Amino acid sequence: MSQPAPDTDQPDLHERALAILRDLTGRADAEFHAGQWEAIEALVAHRRRALVVQRTGWGKSAVYFIAALLRRQAGAGPALIVSPLLALMRDQVEAATRAGVRAVAINSANVTEWDEVEAMLGADQVDVLFVSPERLVNPRFRAEQLPRLVSATGLLVIDEAHCISDWGHDFRPDYRRIRDLIADLPPDVPVLATTATANQRVVDDVTEQLAIGDHEVFTLRGALARDSLRLGVLELGTPWRRLAWLTQHLAELPGSGIIYTLTVAAAHDTAAALHQAGHEVLPYTGRTDPSERLEAEEALKANRVKALVATSALGMGFDKPDLGFVVHLGAPSSPVAYYQQVGRAGRATASADVLLLPGTEDREIWHFFATNAMPTQARADAVLTALAEATGPLSVAALETRVEIRRGPLELLLKVLAVDGAVEMVKGGWVSTGVPWTYDEPRYQRIAEARVAEQQAMLAYERGEQCRMEFLTSALDDPTSAPCGRCDVCAEPWYPVDVDVALGQQARQQLDHVGVPVDPRALWPTGLSQGPKGKISAEEQCAEGRVVARLTDLGWGGRLRELFAADRDGRPVDQPVPPELATTCLRVLKEWAWDERPVAVVRVPSLSRPELVDSLAGGIAAAGRLRDLGSLGLSPGAPELSGPTNSAFRVRDLWERFVVPAGLADELARLDGPVLLVDDLVDSRWTMTVAGRLLRLAGADSVMPFALASVG
Repeated sequence: MSQPAPDTDQPDLHERALAILRDLTGRADAEFHAGQWEAIEALVAHRRRALVVQRTGWGKSAVYFIAALLRRQAGAGPALIVSPLLALMRDQVEAATRAGVRAVAINSANVTEWDEVEAMLGADQVDVLFVSPERLVNPRFRAEQLPRLVSATGLLVIDEAHCISDWGHDFRPDYRRIRDLIADLPPDVPVLATTATANQRVVDDVTEQLAIGDHEVFTLRGALARDSLRLGVLELGTPWRRLAWLTQHLAELPGSGIIYTLTVAAAHDTAAALHQAGHEVLPYTGRTDPSERLEAEEALKANRVKALVATSALGMGFDKPDLGFVVHLGAPSSPVAYYQQVGRAGRATASADVLLLPGTEDREIWHFFATNAMPTQARADAVLTALAEATGPLSVAALETRVEIRRGPLELLLKVLAVDGAVEMVKGGWVSTGVPWTYDEPRYQRIAEARVAEQQAMLAYERGEQCRMEFLTSALDDPTSAPCGRCDVCAEPWYPVDVDVALGQQARQQLDHVGVPVDPRALWPTGLSQGPKGKISAEEQCAEGRVVARLTDLGWGGRLRELFAADRDGRPVDQPVPPELATTCLRVLKEWAWDERPVAVVRVPSLSRPELVDSLAGGIAAAGRLRDLGSLGLSPGAPELSGPTNSAFRVRDLWERFVVPAGLADELARLDGPVLLVDDLVDSRWTMTVAGRLLRLAGADSVMPFALASVG
């Protein structure tokens, strides 16, 4: 392998690097950690390609800031840093500015500043430019900025480099474009990839991509054990016992910290319960408004709250060196992902507490996320065919009307196809490039098998058959893995195990809350070739509805997931509503603060669970003394609806699916009050919207949807 000739024209390089480090840290006595100078020297003096795998808090950002400034002093162009999260960019830009590094960013959060940033780049007034991997797909950035940056950059940095690899716990398709970016670089431009979470398989994969052009890669791998962390696992079983434990003992945990949950619903439920119990906490999820996220981050950094109750949306990029604890309500699906999240704690403190409270529902959640992340041959073929047949670029919204794929999975699939060169984003949307694409089934099968193995490893971590820290660092193939002497396997459990009976009962009651609102749809999906368009008129809309709970809820979610679970052959299980759930349905109806009480019940016809829907509707009608008007009819030959799909396809499939029988129409015309429209499960809300519209057109004054559960 080749490498650039060393740069011998930079005397006193170590002294200048040390001076920058002391400016960066604000400490006149600062010294390099073991390995930092070696990495800087490899990049600046030898212009090599380097992979640095070091624990969180080691100082990887210091390496690339110092290397960037030294390269600038030698006359090179600005450093280009590909960074995955806006929070990470924001913190690092602020840190660089404090040290006199002229750092700017181009990302989706600062669109109004792009022209100013581009002007600064043109005037050579930038030392470090942060970009998100998604910018590499953006047509304007790719056409106007990227070629100039590639030719002028003095250093390329790939932060959180495990995202490059299929095998990384947080693989992102856009990161795979970096391989092409590296290939286009002049041969003497140094490249640095950094991560704290890479096992040997990921290291080998990233190294191979860095070595494009027959370059030798300098790999610096340090010990990953975190001496400050005290790890433990406490099995409490039910969600309410876990919440009760947290309510009882949160104040005893050191400093402020993060409480991780696996779902958005669990984050909000937990935050609400803790707040009601008097704890200062805030929720933080992927659905939290960006401004509220920033406010929550600042509140935690300033210790104005005890904790953020967060999903994995709060992960890479959040920097609070004195974070005192991390608690997980439910386990991530791999030890590597778990190590990454707990690594937020104890970066600048002598000790921090890390506790996992696993849940019985964890495996179901792992399976859901794993199966929704993988592309399939059928979906890829549908997208490629739709783009090939189009007369011009298609936006994602327009493409949704041509393929039966939801927005999130569709966007992910487009990224995969774009990285493989089969599609391309241009002005106006996506186009087919004509490059053949073949579904690599063996590759995706290997990835799926690796994910299953990771899940089994996480379960082994929970069993505690060896030192917790040793287990995590071994999962990262750290050759220095050794017992830590502090975790609950090496020593006695350091955490309390008791759950106050009264608090347990209170938590159980809190999680037993039922009656989740279902907002009515107000707009028809865009791009329908036939059928409705624009706003749904007030005369055709449903009123606000209710479900007992979401399938992802901590309380009733588990029991509802069991009810809707398929059999061993993947078929729906049909049965009457269980007595306890029937009683709960009546409680939801009783607590529903409707403006006008319903006077009749109508069923949505079900092919998969007719007995469940019939017993639900019939039971409600009998208990509430409502008129039982039977069911909407199904059009002749109506098939079973397919699984989750996008709005345009769902409305297309539903538009002529239902009919109002003559007898039902006569009954509706004589009613004086709302109709309760009953189904088993609400997913997209389009079934209730289309069925409710028919009832309104047939004479119903108001239609109030009701179902056992919602998916979201």
